[in-house]
Amino acid sequence: MTPQKEEAPQEESTTFVRPPKKKDWRMICIRIGVIAAATVLVCLFVLRPMVINGESMMPTYSSRGFTFAFLPYFKLYSPQRQQIVILKHAGFNTFLLKRVLAFPGETVEMRDGVLYVNGKALDEPYVKNGCNWNMTSREVPKGKIFVLGDNRSMPMHNHMGGMIEQSRLAGVPIW
Repeated sequence: MTPQKEEAPQEESTTFVRPPKKKDWRMICIRIGVIAAATVLVCLFVLRPMVINGESMMPTYSSRGFTFAFLPYFKLYSPQRQQIVILKHAGFNTFLLKRVLAFPGETVEMRDGVLYVNGKALDEPYVKNGCNWNMTSREVPKGKIFVLGDNRSMPMHNHMGGMIEQSRLAGVPIW
Protein backbone atom coordinates (compact mmCIF):
# COMPACT_ATOMS: atom_id res chain seq x y z
CA MET A 1 0.00 0.00 0.00
CA THR A 2 1.33 3.40 -0.89
CA PRO A 3 1.20 5.98 1.77
CA GLN A 4 -1.06 8.86 0.79
CA LYS A 5 0.25 12.33 1.11
CA GLU A 6 -1.80 14.55 3.23
CA GLU A 7 -2.52 17.90 1.76
CA ALA A 8 -1.72 20.83 3.87
CA PRO A 9 -4.79 22.70 4.98
CA GLN A 10 -5.29 25.79 2.82
CA GLU A 11 -5.84 29.08 4.43
CA GLU A 12 -8.88 31.05 3.47
CA SER A 13 -8.00 34.07 1.45
CA THR A 14 -10.00 37.16 2.03
CA THR A 15 -10.32 39.78 -0.69
CA PHE A 16 -11.52 43.19 0.27
CA VAL A 17 -13.20 45.37 -2.33
CA ARG A 18 -12.89 48.99 -1.52
CA PRO A 19 -15.41 51.53 -2.74
CA PRO A 20 -14.05 53.96 -5.31
CA LYS A 21 -12.43 57.06 -3.93
CA LYS A 22 -13.75 60.50 -4.78
CA LYS A 23 -10.92 60.92 -7.29
CA ASP A 24 -11.92 57.67 -9.03
CA TRP A 25 -15.50 58.93 -9.50
CA ARG A 26 -14.23 62.02 -11.28
CA MET A 27 -12.18 59.90 -13.69
CA ILE A 28 -15.14 57.61 -14.33
CA CYS A 29 -17.37 60.63 -15.12
CA ILE A 30 -14.71 62.13 -17.41
CA ARG A 31 -14.37 58.83 -19.30
CA ILE A 32 -18.14 58.53 -19.70
CA GLY A 33 -18.30 62.14 -20.93
CA VAL A 34 -15.53 61.58 -23.50
CA ILE A 35 -17.19 58.39 -24.77
CA ALA A 36 -20.59 60.14 -25.02
CA ALA A 37 -19.10 63.12 -26.89
CA ALA A 38 -17.22 60.83 -29.30
CA THR A 39 -20.41 58.82 -29.93
CA VAL A 40 -22.40 61.98 -30.68
CA LEU A 41 -19.73 63.24 -33.09
CA VAL A 42 -19.52 59.89 -34.90
CA CYS A 43 -23.33 59.70 -35.19
CA LEU A 44 -23.57 63.28 -36.51
CA PHE A 45 -20.69 63.28 -38.97
CA VAL A 46 -19.68 59.70 -39.86
CA LEU A 47 -22.29 56.96 -39.23
CA ARG A 48 -25.77 58.38 -38.75
CA PRO A 49 -28.43 55.86 -37.70
CA MET A 50 -31.57 56.08 -39.86
CA VAL A 51 -35.02 54.53 -39.92
CA ILE A 52 -36.37 53.96 -43.42
CA ASN A 53 -39.87 55.38 -43.76
CA GLY A 54 -41.54 54.80 -47.10
CA GLU A 55 -41.89 52.23 -49.82
CA SER A 56 -40.05 53.79 -52.76
CA MET A 57 -37.04 51.44 -52.43
CA MET A 58 -38.99 48.22 -51.85
CA PRO A 59 -38.14 45.36 -52.07
CA THR A 60 -34.46 46.36 -51.73
CA TYR A 61 -35.20 48.24 -48.48
CA SER A 62 -38.44 47.74 -46.59
CA SER A 63 -40.38 50.50 -44.91
CA ARG A 64 -39.53 50.79 -41.22
CA GLY A 65 -36.15 49.18 -41.86
CA PHE A 66 -32.98 50.45 -40.21
CA THR A 67 -29.60 51.40 -41.62
CA PHE A 68 -26.58 53.55 -40.93
CA ALA A 69 -25.62 56.27 -43.38
CA PHE A 70 -21.90 56.58 -44.11
CA LEU A 71 -21.81 60.36 -44.49
CA PRO A 72 -18.24 61.10 -45.70
CA TYR A 73 -18.54 58.69 -48.67
CA PHE A 74 -18.89 61.40 -51.34
CA LYS A 75 -15.91 63.29 -49.96
CA LEU A 76 -13.87 60.20 -50.87
CA TYR A 77 -15.64 58.74 -53.94
CA SER A 78 -17.86 59.75 -56.86
CA PRO A 79 -21.35 58.29 -57.25
CA GLN A 80 -21.68 55.23 -59.49
CA ARG A 81 -24.55 54.22 -61.77
CA GLN A 82 -27.15 52.06 -59.98
CA GLN A 83 -25.62 52.86 -56.59
CA ILE A 84 -28.05 53.44 -53.73
CA VAL A 85 -27.52 56.86 -52.16
CA ILE A 86 -28.91 58.93 -49.33
CA LEU A 87 -30.04 62.43 -50.32
CA LYS A 88 -30.68 65.45 -48.14
CA HIS A 89 -34.34 66.30 -48.61
CA ALA A 90 -35.34 69.06 -46.22
CA GLY A 91 -33.88 70.30 -42.99
CA PHE A 92 -31.41 68.41 -40.85
CA ASN A 93 -33.26 65.13 -40.34
CA THR A 94 -35.10 64.35 -43.58
CA PHE A 95 -33.32 62.19 -46.13
CA LEU A 96 -34.31 60.16 -49.18
CA LEU A 97 -33.01 56.76 -50.23
CA LYS A 98 -32.71 56.49 -54.04
CA ARG A 99 -30.70 54.85 -56.81
CA VAL A 100 -28.38 56.86 -59.13
CA LEU A 101 -29.29 56.17 -62.77
CA ALA A 102 -27.82 58.95 -64.95
CA PHE A 103 -25.17 61.67 -64.81
CA PRO A 104 -24.72 65.19 -66.26
CA GLY A 105 -24.76 65.25 -70.06
CA GLU A 106 -26.63 61.95 -70.41
CA THR A 107 -30.17 61.70 -71.73
CA VAL A 108 -32.86 59.81 -69.85
CA GLU A 109 -36.21 58.62 -71.12
CA MET A 110 -38.82 56.21 -69.84
CA ARG A 111 -41.05 54.24 -72.20
CA ASP A 112 -43.66 51.84 -70.83
CA GLY A 113 -41.71 51.46 -67.61
CA VAL A 114 -38.31 50.85 -69.21
CA LEU A 115 -35.60 53.41 -68.44
CA TYR A 116 -33.36 54.42 -71.34
CA VAL A 117 -30.03 56.15 -70.74
CA ASN A 118 -28.45 57.60 -73.89
CA GLY A 119 -30.95 55.63 -75.97
CA LYS A 120 -30.09 52.22 -74.45
CA ALA A 121 -32.38 50.33 -72.09
CA LEU A 122 -30.84 50.11 -68.63
CA ASP A 123 -30.83 46.62 -67.09
CA GLU A 124 -32.51 47.01 -63.71
CA PRO A 125 -32.84 43.59 -62.05
CA TYR A 126 -33.66 45.23 -58.69
CA VAL A 127 -37.00 46.56 -60.03
CA LYS A 128 -39.39 43.76 -59.06
CA ASN A 129 -42.72 45.49 -59.65
CA GLY A 130 -42.90 46.80 -63.18
CA CYS A 131 -44.72 49.94 -64.24
CA ASN A 132 -46.03 51.72 -67.29
CA TRP A 133 -44.32 55.05 -66.65
CA ASN A 134 -43.55 57.30 -69.60
CA MET A 135 -41.21 60.28 -69.57
CA THR A 136 -40.01 62.24 -72.58
CA SER A 137 -36.30 62.30 -73.33
CA ARG A 138 -34.36 64.92 -71.39
CA GLU A 139 -30.73 65.70 -70.74
CA VAL A 140 -29.35 65.67 -67.21
CA PRO A 141 -28.00 69.21 -66.64
CA LYS A 142 -24.55 69.98 -65.28
CA GLY A 143 -24.40 69.69 -61.48
CA LYS A 144 -27.35 67.28 -61.32
CA ILE A 145 -27.91 63.53 -61.38
CA PHE A 146 -31.01 61.47 -62.17
CA VAL A 147 -32.31 59.22 -59.36
CA LEU A 148 -35.33 56.96 -58.86
CA GLY A 149 -36.55 54.47 -56.30
CA ASP A 150 -36.78 50.73 -56.97
CA ASN A 151 -40.52 50.40 -56.33
CA ARG A 152 -42.01 51.48 -59.63
CA SER A 153 -45.43 49.95 -58.96
CA MET A 154 -46.66 53.21 -57.45
CA PRO A 155 -47.71 56.12 -59.69
CA MET A 156 -44.84 58.22 -61.02
CA HIS A 157 -46.17 61.41 -59.42
CA ASN A 158 -45.87 59.75 -55.97
CA HIS A 159 -42.12 59.25 -56.42
CA MET A 160 -39.65 61.83 -55.18
CA GLY A 161 -36.93 61.39 -57.71
CA GLY A 162 -35.76 62.69 -61.02
CA MET A 163 -33.14 65.40 -61.47
CA ILE A 164 -31.49 66.40 -58.21
CA GLU A 165 -28.53 68.59 -57.33
CA GLN A 166 -25.34 66.58 -56.74
CA SER A 167 -24.76 68.75 -53.67
CA ARG A 168 -27.71 66.94 -52.04
CA LEU A 169 -25.78 63.64 -51.93
CA ALA A 170 -25.42 62.96 -48.20
CA GLY A 171 -23.92 59.48 -48.09
CA VAL A 172 -24.58 55.79 -48.69
CA PRO A 173 -26.39 53.18 -46.61
CA ILE A 174 -24.12 50.68 -44.87
CA TRP A 175 -26.56 47.75 -45.37
